[in-house]
Amino acid sequence: MPPARRDWSTYNFAALWISMAHCIPTYTLAGALMAGGMNWWEALLTIGLGNLVVLVPILLNAHAGTRYGISFPVLARASFGTSGANVPALLRAFVACGWFGINTFIGGEALKTFLVTFWPDFAHLGGGIAIAGLPLPSALTFMAFWAMNIFIILRGMNAVRAFENWAAPLVLVLALALLGWVVQRAHGVGPLLNHPSKFTTFGQFWTVFVPALTAMIGFWSTLSLNIPDFTRFGRGQREQMLGQALGLPTTMVLFSAIAVVITSASAAILPRTPTDALWNPEYLVGLMTSASAPEDLAAPLIAGAGTRALVALLAVSGIVLATLAVNIAANVVSPAQDFANLAPRHISFRKGALITGILGILSMPWKLAANPATYLDGWLGGVAALLGPVAGILIADYWIVRKTQLDVPDLFRPNGRHAGTNPVAMGALALGVLPNLPGFLVKTGILTEVPKIFSALYTYAWFTGVAIAGTAYVLGMRARPHASPTA
Repeated sequence: MPPARRDWSTYNFAALWISMAHCIPTYTLAGALMAGGMNWWEALLTIGLGNLVVLVPILLNAHAGTRYGISFPVLARASFGTSGANVPALLRAFVACGWFGINTFIGGEALKTFLVTFWPDFAHLGGGIAIAGLPLPSALTFMAFWAMNIFIILRGMNAVRAFENWAAPLVLVLALALLGWVVQRAHGVGPLLNHPSKFTTFGQFWTVFVPALTAMIGFWSTLSLNIPDFTRFGRGQREQMLGQALGLPTTMVLFSAIAVVITSASAAILPRTPTDALWNPEYLVGLMTSASAPEDLAAPLIAGAGTRALVALLAVSGIVLATLAVNIAANVVSPAQDFANLAPRHISFRKGALITGILGILSMPWKLAANPATYLDGWLGGVAALLGPVAGILIADYWIVRKTQLDVPDLFRPNGRHAGTNPVAMGALALGVLPNLPGFLVKTGILTEVPKIFSALYTYAWFTGVAIAGTAYVLGMRARPHASPTA
């Protein structure tokens, strides 16, 4: 990226993170932790700490993007080689496709809620017809939301930046409006803020806190790799570092706190509705905009068809905007670059985006996010275990082995010093991933039992992956000095 086109300011980077963090998966994080036994402040503490931890590799990997104007797949060539870089790029891309599918499913459900408000029979369209386990109405709105994502990303990175800039404040305003309404209706913040922790000793809390912290790190471990895709547009290091530090941890905690209060106040309004259902904003919007009163109430939550229509429009617009913002920035830009890196002469950025969209459908995201246990320990924990070693190698190579010095033209030469595959990087990646594989297979139900040491390692999956892979890479490169040239 030439210097003349590096024009992203502090606000652009802050807005990027604010818009990405204002998403439904963030909204449900605290609920999943509280379902595991935490009280509200323990859940928010875990979310805050996890995002402070993941901010470190994000800023470390962001530095190269701003300094040299290069994307994540190009940066990966310095450590993995021009051909070997396809391995971490594809790992990141496939994870992003899964995330793309999950967020597209969430956005599609929001659209379905809106349609059912005005067309109740839409919920029963097709009778019992289901496509790969997804009812026909959900399948139709899933594909409609999918098309929205693809339309925006095909217009290019300038369109992405413009969308993120105005989506960020609007989504926050809509969330605060919902917060104000539900607290007023409940005459307070509700019962969940008084809900005690189920842990009576520090040891009990620690056994749940550590895997939860790993899951929180796994939530943005994808962006900790491909953040150069965005920081290569930055005016300077100060802008990208300050913008990201202001945008990520603060927004994650604030939006999670808003979700806690909204859910708590909703529980006061609807005391017989299961709490896990109230953590689902699409479900809550459906209750608010329904013409018939929920069984908990003698009257509808919102009186008047016109008012219900307006609330439905505003609420669904917030969900759609939030989901579009995170999906495009976090889950399309990077894999599109990664797939293009496979065959630059044949796969453009736009073709890479289409490949991402297709794989997002094939991932069947409605099954990935089926329950909190699988979502936290299986999906998020697995992401952390897979991508942590890649982050460790990238950081070790750029900061320790090469001391931030890169020969950028050589990263693009098929016969240069980075040609082929670096066996040290591939070996370090395997050493970082393999110890966590047995624990992942147990958490996802593929295996029923493994030696306890592997279950313990998986609890610290991201940390062990970063440490093992990073250390192995540095030692391996020092043993092969010819393999670690600097500019």
